[in-house]
Amino acid sequence: MERVPVEKKVLSENDRIAAELRQRFAEDGTLVLNFISSPGSGKTLFLERTLEGLPKDLRVAVLTGDIQTDNDARRLARVGFPVQQITTAGCCHLDARMIDRALSNWATDHFDVLLIENVGNLVCPTSYDLGEECKIVLLSVTEGEDKPLKYPGAFFKSKAMVLNKIDLLPYVPFDAELACENARRIHTDITIFRTSCTTGVGLDEWRAWLNARIAAANEKRAVGAR
Repeated sequence: MERVPVEKKVLSENDRIAAELRQRFAEDGTLVLNFISSPGSGKTLFLERTLEGLPKDLRVAVLTGDIQTDNDARRLARVGFPVQQITTAGCCHLDARMIDRALSNWATDHFDVLLIENVGNLVCPTSYDLGEECKIVLLSVTEGEDKPLKYPGAFFKSKAMVLNKIDLLPYVPFDAELACENARRIHTDITIFRTSCTTGVGLDEWRAWLNARIAAANEKRAVGAR
């Protein structure tokens, strides 16, 4: 009898659920982004700034993962869009079943945009498909320029990288050009945004990119409805 490794079975089941979610999101025209980063990259504040720049009539929802607390969900909920906390109770990543279960708690899961804030970790979240259109990786200037080389999976699987906290560049020994070069060594076509959630630098460029993807998702939904 062939012995199947437990990890392979878990990932296979996750991929099955993720594929069902992806099909549902495509039919609904929902743009789904999965944000991953190390702890302390400024991911939650970045999402706050992102939400603040979106039209209030846009159907936006947020799922945020944390090992224990609901601090991030309470912060993000203040912006005015529906937010749910997924407490993983020690698990270092979100998985597709958690996303599916969380969506069932809403009266409707027909959203224009679903933003997923993954657990702070650059290893485990890269292995778990959540049905998203793409992953977005955040790297802050308080980390190391070699993060893309140390955690290549996170950068290779992400369509965009947000180089965050650039207002701190005068005060930290961080080479932004080298960090971007390292990211492109792993993923040649990765889109890079240099942002500061304190000064607002780079957020307009990020929002323009996001709005273009929202429009594309809406167009797909309109075509599918004809």
